[in-house]
Amino acid sequence: MKQRLRTAWRRLRHRARRLGQVGIQDHALLAEAAVGLAAARIAIRTIPFPRIARRLGGFMAPQQANAKASHAPPTEQDMEIARKIGWAVTVAARTVPFKAVCLPQAMAAHRMLRKRGIFSIMHFGTAPGAALSLEAHAWLNAGEIEVTGYPVGSEFTEIACIA
Repeated sequence: MKQRLRTAWRRLRHRARRLGQVGIQDHALLAEAAVGLAAARIAIRTIPFPRIARRLGGFMAPQQANAKASHAPPTEQDMEIARKIGWAVTVAARTVPFKAVCLPQAMAAHRMLRKRGIFSIMHFGTAPGAALSLEAHAWLNAGEIEVTGYPVGSEFTEIACIA
């Protein structure tokens, strides 16, 4: 018991030191990501997913999403913002007091990018799982930037997108 408390205390001190090295803008981005993850988790648990998908942009085939993306290539500044948002969502997902897996991460980052006028594509894939089940995965990119959910395992087959 004492050993677990010591380990938890060390981990907490380490995180506090690392957050002290992060600027105020990054703190704000981390807070926005944490709130976005919480909102995504609540939405997933309370709202039917087709309704969530319509609010995020609506389902489309992967080819349609790629064609749509080619009409709105991100600028260098947009790509840097997308990288920062990916970092913030990933860090926040590790620190929130609930499990924030691929779908809430993709949803939170998608909304953060949309708020800043940056086009992104949320991808959905499936892979064969245990008997009579499927494993699913969601990942997000903005142009060439891999925002959340990467690397995507080769076992996943992309089935739909939201753009």
